[in-house]
Amino acid sequence: MPKTIVCDGNEAAAWGVCLAKPDMVSVYPITPQSSLAEHLTEFIAEGKLSADLMDVEGEHSVLSVLQGACLAGARTFTATCGQGLAFMFEPYFRTPNLRLPIVMAIVTRDGITPQTVWGGQQDAMTVKEVGWIQMYAETNQEILDTIIMAYRIAEHPEVMLPVNVCFDGTYLSYGIEAVSVPDQEVIDEFLGEKNVNWHVALDPEKPMAVDPLTGGGSGKGTSMFVRYRKGHCKAMQKALEVIEEVHTEYGKKVGRSYGPLIEAYRMENADYAIMTIGSMTGAAREAVDIARGEGKKVGLLKVKTFRPFPVEAINRSLAKARALGVVDRSVNFGWGTGPLYQEVLAATHFLERRIPAISFIGGLSGSDLTVENHFRRVVEITERATQGEVPRQTIWLNEDDDKGVA
Repeated sequence: MPKTIVCDGNEAAAWGVCLAKPDMVSVYPITPQSSLAEHLTEFIAEGKLSADLMDVEGEHSVLSVLQGACLAGARTFTATCGQGLAFMFEPYFRTPNLRLPIVMAIVTRDGITPQTVWGGQQDAMTVKEVGWIQMYAETNQEILDTIIMAYRIAEHPEVMLPVNVCFDGTYLSYGIEAVSVPDQEVIDEFLGEKNVNWHVALDPEKPMAVDPLTGGGSGKGTSMFVRYRKGHCKAMQKALEVIEEVHTEYGKKVGRSYGPLIEAYRMENADYAIMTIGSMTGAAREAVDIARGEGKKVGLLKVKTFRPFPVEAINRSLAKARALGVVDRSVNFGWGTGPLYQEVLAATHFLERRIPAISFIGGLSGSDLTVENHFRRVVEITERATQGEVPRQTIWLNEDDDKGVA
């Protein structure tokens, strides 16, 4: 029987890893991820998890050693955030292009400077174009379940790409709630046999070059490089289908379901919608319920899978909407908006009928996004957009929160 525990998001992530039975774990601690690393070392020391623990000097080495392990056929796990992710960037960029199915949690935090160790999504959003699959969790339960599913997705023969499971630092990493831990036998059956390196088959008895230098310019290696990039993009698009299949099967196994790409809430007859990503969704959902009670026809779209971006799923959900408010927890500096907002603008280009979209940015550096002070405002402004009153500039939700505070 599954057991229920009370834990924070970092421990929930560690339990998800433990159930997935990786062969090697390497994690360098950094706030707000540190306790995840600590829980994994405890699980290994106590015999709950039978895995090699690689104790290295920094995040660059963390991912480098896991690349070697994955090439040799090991299932692997790591986690990082913020400056740790920045230090890891060179092997991080290389991992998806080697088609290595490594699973890594990003316990998201805002970017420096000004100095901050608090929650935000700037770190994960900054690396969104590197080629990793990215999925975002709303709750501690979803963290645990998504990490397990990430291995099935990453190791799928038509995907073979690394997966980031992203969850909000501070709010989920340290927030405590009840979490159901599935039976090990159920997860073993769900994940099946490890099938990590069939595409490389690294064998000391049969030496081979990994990642050789390709020709550039008009050289002979040009077409090979193009095939690599095209194959990578094809696998990312295939992942959309695989993510849906894996979520469906997992729901049948454990009795819990999530929107695999996006999750629609009260969208059946909605005139307009707000869109969220991550832990803010709970407050947004409550604001939608309050507005519905007042007779407002508003719905909610929660983005679960950010990379690859679920264009068709979003457009199906927005087919009847007359306006959309998009709430980001990070910044697109080039456009002065949120990155999710920019993605939605590109996606809705393919709609038969263009709808006005408004960019909201809030929750930076761990600031609260509340029902009354923020999401009620998002709903009201988005409702006015259905009548043609569409703000042209980004709305910064927490800008005046501390005025008058001593």
